[in-house]
Amino acid sequence: MPRAAKKNTIRYRCSECGYVSMSMVGRCPGCGSWGTMSEEETAAGGAARVSSAAASPISSVSVVPEERIPSGIDELDRVLGGGWIRGGVVLLGGEPGVGKSTLLLQACASMASAGRRVLYISGEESAGQLALRARRLGIPTDNVDLLCETDLPVMLAAASGYEFLVIDSVQSFRLDDESGWAGSASQVRNVASMSAELSKREGIPTVMVGHITKQGQIAGPKILEHMVDVVLLFSGERSSSHRLLRAEKNRYGATDELGIFEMSERGLVPVVDPSRLYWNASFQAIAGVAIGISMEGSRPLAAEIQALSCATPFPYPKRTARGIEVNRLQLLLAVLERRCGIFSRSCDVYVNVAGGLSLQDPAADLSICAALASSLKDTPLAGDTCFIGEIGLAGEVRPASRTHLRLREASRLGFRNAVVSGREAIDAKSSRDFSIIKVSSIFQMLERLMK
Repeated sequence: MPRAAKKNTIRYRCSECGYVSMSMVGRCPGCGSWGTMSEEETAAGGAARVSSAAASPISSVSVVPEERIPSGIDELDRVLGGGWIRGGVVLLGGEPGVGKSTLLLQACASMASAGRRVLYISGEESAGQLALRARRLGIPTDNVDLLCETDLPVMLAAASGYEFLVIDSVQSFRLDDESGWAGSASQVRNVASMSAELSKREGIPTVMVGHITKQGQIAGPKILEHMVDVVLLFSGERSSSHRLLRAEKNRYGATDELGIFEMSERGLVPVVDPSRLYWNASFQAIAGVAIGISMEGSRPLAAEIQALSCATPFPYPKRTARGIEVNRLQLLLAVLERRCGIFSRSCDVYVNVAGGLSLQDPAADLSICAALASSLKDTPLAGDTCFIGEIGLAGEVRPASRTHLRLREASRLGFRNAVVSGREAIDAKSSRDFSIIKVSSIFQMLERLMK
């Protein structure tokens, strides 16, 4: 009797971590996420083929230096680490209307003007919409090829042979052989996988645009971010013309660089002097205002910290922060109370970093504490003084990294006093235009500046 053909098997894959289960479960056993298991069908076959490969020492692997291809936009190159990489896949995420397509159109125009073959594939906008935007912004797209298509095989066939590729967006394409609608976890995973395979095989720098969720994360399965080489987030407030570009993942460079743009009538323009953007260039002494010099990657920025405190009739005072984490604010308030005797239990406290800057640098602690103490005691600080240092739970002021770069930026902006840790080794060249105030603790700093 002829042997009956084996049926295809059904299994379930987690859209977040890729865990595979042979039975349907509500919670993924791999990552613990609920409702992320989706059904997929696999062809039945015989025994799995086993192959062997010989291992070799890492020292025997030949290494070829990666060639950087400039994008033509300095702020973009800063975040990428110098430019595009052949065969590198970049995932660019951001809110609708923030300027992702505008940024990529400008990058495509710069690449095309350098004599490279560029293809922009759009699955969301029509050719007329993209052409109208390019003409309105004055972007020269004469040598940029455009394809409006949502069928993945057609898109991949057209992309072969180009030197730069943009896919806008990864959630808008669909593979007919895969179940689900465009944007579903299985479709996004396959679109990204096949696009990355084409990029690696032919050495084409590829940028995939991704939607983001309400929580600010890139939509789709989490495995999408693991499949690409670089993950960029483009952000900005609707009420502001400024846009920030950060790298959340970068296999070819650092992830702490910050690109700053301004949306103008001619598209996105790099901001030449970012410190002037986040500081109002005023040395007026105001209670609750302190200036810190923060490092964003290799670039020092003057950050204006604004603190406001007011009495509250409620038993639980309010703590609100913009630009820093609320937990960081509560920690520093506790240090001020325990180590300096400055109480905030009966006050609502509000902290804002001017200009919409988000501070992650630990060396901003000293400026935040100075602003909080100045507001709670209603005593202004000297306007020409900046603060550089990290605060520990014991109230000690710790040294900051690359202090000489911070002092050089403060000198350029016109500051005359700099409060730093007493353990800082400041050379004479860095302190030539400064009055360096060295303090060992937050209590010592307040004693010297708020007499």
